[in-house]
Amino acid sequence: MSDPSIEARPWGSFTVLDDAMTHKVKTLTVNPGQRLSDQRHEQRAEHWFVVNGVAKVTVDDKDLTLNRGDYVDIPTMAWHRIENPGDEPLVFVEVQHGSYFGEDDIERRSDDYGRA
Repeated sequence: MSDPSIEARPWGSFTVLDDAMTHKVKTLTVNPGQRLSDQRHEQRAEHWFVVNGVAKVTVDDKDLTLNRGDYVDIPTMAWHRIENPGDEPLVFVEVQHGSYFGEDDIERRSDDYGRA
C-alpha cells in the first residue's frame, strides 16, 4: 500500500492505514463539538479504540462514554455514531472486518451535514 493520505470530512478527517481483502484499518480525528452520521453497515463490523480525547458513542440507541484506552465493538447492521463532546481532538483507531469495506456500504439515519 502507498503512503497513507488524510481524507478531510466535515467532522474532521481519517487516514487509511491498511486496506486488505479481510479488513481495513483507519485512524479518525473528530474535531471538538463534531460527530459522525448515525449509520450502519450491511457488510462489515467495526472495532473502535480511543487513543486521544473523550468519545460519546451510541450503539443501537445505547450511549457510552469512552476515554483513552477504551474500546467498543460495533456489530454488523447496528446503528452507531461517535461524537466529540470535549475541547480537544478525539482520535480513535477503527478496525473494519467483514466482506466489503467500501464507503458505499453506509446507510445513514441522520447526519449533521446533509448526507442522510
